[in-house]
Amino acid sequence: MKSFHTVSRICFWMLLVTLLSVSNLVPYTLAFTIHRSTTSSIIQKSRYGPTNLFSTSTPPPPPSPSSSPAYFELSVDMPPAGSGLVAKLRFKPILSVPSEIIVVRYTIPFGLDVVPKDGMAICTKDGKGGEKVGDVLRYTSQWTLGLPQGDGVVSTAVAFSGGVRWQCTLFDVMKARVWQQVVEALVSNTPQRTNEVVLVFERPKSLST
Repeated sequence: MKSFHTVSRICFWMLLVTLLSVSNLVPYTLAFTIHRSTTSSIIQKSRYGPTNLFSTSTPPPPPSPSSSPAYFELSVDMPPAGSGLVAKLRFKPILSVPSEIIVVRYTIPFGLDVVPKDGMAICTKDGKGGEKVGDVLRYTSQWTLGLPQGDGVVSTAVAFSGGVRWQCTLFDVMKARVWQQVVEALVSNTPQRTNEVVLVFERPKSLST
């Protein structure tokens, strides 16, 4: 009987210690949960808008549904001049005021004054090609190494024979993760690869009047 009481006391104390330990763990568990929730909200904020690393904490303003078309649609002749290649673009406006699209072409070498501001690439100086202060750079031609477009078997064969070459595409500025990606896309337009650069701007209509 004495042994039974001893075992009971031991079990009681073990249960008490366990309950105290659990109660002490509760605040830390809650703190961890709050920490995870906070981290999640930070991640969600960083994903607001097409880009978030233009050295700014202010996301681009949401476009007004009544001020601009739901989508801009246009065809762009791809560099180099006379290539015969045409790119079709369809994208949403980013400005909250009535806007339009301006396509600018420069021969190489070229100059362009744009800076990262409010999550966008903003033109800060009027240019000879037609861009104006306040224009938003939406696309630029860029050159990257890649396989020729076409059948997969043919492309693979060309790759083995050393057929990887420079190809021109349109770089979506609003999808850039860091500003350096925009800079690299712009400076990829060199005289060794092309004779012109194509720049697509979104312009507030108030600048055109």
